[in-house]
Amino acid sequence: MIAYIIRRLLYAIPILIGVNILTFALFFVVNTPDDMARMHLGDKRVTEEAIEKWKANLGYDKPLFWNAEKDGAGQFTDTIFYTKSIRLFVFDFGLSDNGRNIAHDISQRMWPSLAIAVPSLLVGLLLNITFALTMVFFRATYIDTAGVVLCVILMSISSLFYIIGGQFLIGKMLNLVPISGYDTGLEAIKFLILPVAISIIYSIGSGSRWYRTIFLEESGKEYVRTARAKGLSEKVVMGRHVLRNALIPILTGIVVLLPLLFMGSLIIESFFGIPGLGSYTIDAINQQDFAIVRSMVFLGSVLYIIGLLLTDISYTLVDPRVRLN
Repeated sequence: MIAYIIRRLLYAIPILIGVNILTFALFFVVNTPDDMARMHLGDKRVTEEAIEKWKANLGYDKPLFWNAEKDGAGQFTDTIFYTKSIRLFVFDFGLSDNGRNIAHDISQRMWPSLAIAVPSLLVGLLLNITFALTMVFFRATYIDTAGVVLCVILMSISSLFYIIGGQFLIGKMLNLVPISGYDTGLEAIKFLILPVAISIIYSIGSGSRWYRTIFLEESGKEYVRTARAKGLSEKVVMGRHVLRNALIPILTGIVVLLPLLFMGSLIIESFFGIPGLGSYTIDAINQQDFAIVRSMVFLGSVLYIIGLLLTDISYTLVDPRVRLN
């Protein structure tokens, strides 16, 4: 197990390096530091002196990859690539282009994102699995058909419809919860109810239909037919056999959502004014703050790789046939 974890962590290093280089190229090859300075200064007739001053203050006046004016290791370390990208591997996010400490902002904004993502994931997972098992239990009946039609309808509606419709109906007409904003402590609950509910409702269509497909595939296998032949009730077959053996594809689907627990939902947080990492990223894009965007892309890659590793390890817990060597 230890050797497997170390091997997977070593595999992650070239992946992160590739993501880092690609992100750096997208930001600094497509947009030169001079272009970035003009966008931040916001003046069409900005002077060269102002551009050079902005670049010097933020460390963008160095060469991109190689500094021929330095000696030894300084030729590589005294570059934009090293100071802005290599330090991300030790989670030194540095300062944003607006002078804010990115690590401090992440540590503060991750909690609102988790407050939305964790209950949305847990409650949504429970509802999706329950709804999917119900459809499979009543397969080839009107209940199953109605459930599939409902899932298709929910999948066909844009998430913006749920957000805008929920804000108008629940927040404005019924005035049950605030439309947007955030607070600390228990007062934050009233601001989280609507975005969490919308996240759950939006996921029911695609999630339940996907789980239904998995459960139908499992219910047609030989071990399930054997369990039925032994006289076990359909409830026992579905709960003890089908659900348990379907946990591997379920865990694989969950890992895709793990980075969102920390990274937040870009659309939900922006529309509801939640100061999480999702809105943090959107604000950085709108403000052309490339330091924040680079940090969030790198952090998302790290979280996704960690999620894949945890998923592989969890396979051994739900399926004794899987062994990590």
